[in-house]
Amino acid sequence: MILTVTLNTALDVTYTVDALVPHSSHRVGEVSERPGGKGLNVARVLGALGHDTVVTGFVGGATGGVLRDLLAPLPPRDALVPVAGNTRRTLAITDRSTGDTTQLNEPGPQVSGAEWAAFLRTYEELLGAADAVALCGSLPPGIHVGAYAELVRIARAASVPVLLDTSGEPLRRGIAARPDLVKPNADELAQLTGFREPLRAAGDARRRGAHAVIASLGPEGLLAVTPQGTWRAAPPAAVRGNPTGAGDSAVAGLLSALAEGLDWPGRLARAVALSTATVLAPAAGEFDAEAYAELLPRVSVESAGEAA
Repeated sequence: MILTVTLNTALDVTYTVDALVPHSSHRVGEVSERPGGKGLNVARVLGALGHDTVVTGFVGGATGGVLRDLLAPLPPRDALVPVAGNTRRTLAITDRSTGDTTQLNEPGPQVSGAEWAAFLRTYEELLGAADAVALCGSLPPGIHVGAYAELVRIARAASVPVLLDTSGEPLRRGIAARPDLVKPNADELAQLTGFREPLRAAGDARRRGAHAVIASLGPEGLLAVTPQGTWRAAPPAAVRGNPTGAGDSAVAGLLSALAEGLDWPGRLARAVALSTATVLAPAAGEFDAEAYAELLPRVSVESAGEAA
């Protein structure tokens, strides 16, 4: 079983308009809702790949009820922890004329000390059956900034491989707890280390405590700096589409390949193919299965250096 943690779950609402024009009124062509937050996105992709997956984190209020109803028929199993506050919404506005998406993210519910303690009990129980765990996304109000570092330490004590995908101070503190893998994008990596050059920044992130660093380079693919070597992986060609959820699909690719025992080139090829297939999918945050199958053997994975 693969466990994903989304402390700040969301109900993702997507509006599609012909053209997004500031300071004007719009007629919405399509509206869609889906359970969201980075870890839930990862879990949906893992489920589509056939992996047994459990989701946990916080959920509450009327919005949380809608989220759980939407999650119920999907493959990931629901082990979310209830809170008194209302789960946040994220609003994505997709412009048909350009393909661009504008995102508005609410902050999330206030989480109490008692609710955090209840989550920790659930998390420790779930780790007992987990082959790997992904800690994903932002922290809701009320959760201390070192929360991910605490969760990394608990996973390591249970001998469960842990992937961390967050940003800012939670990433800085989480890396110090020595996760097995972190997956920042280039901007998050630069903010963490002060270095703009991805290879130098990833090396610095490893020295700060991460066992392996997978840096997302956007349409250019991924850079991996690991104890076994350094690689760059890129899609066969640039694609246009909606990038929403592409990074989460990359995390799902890395986790699924880890669970299946693939080597680093195999993990990176799967992550890049899934990420690219997500950009090409008609629905935000989903991946195009046919595109994924066609892309996977064509992803370029090249060695970029010896073991770090």
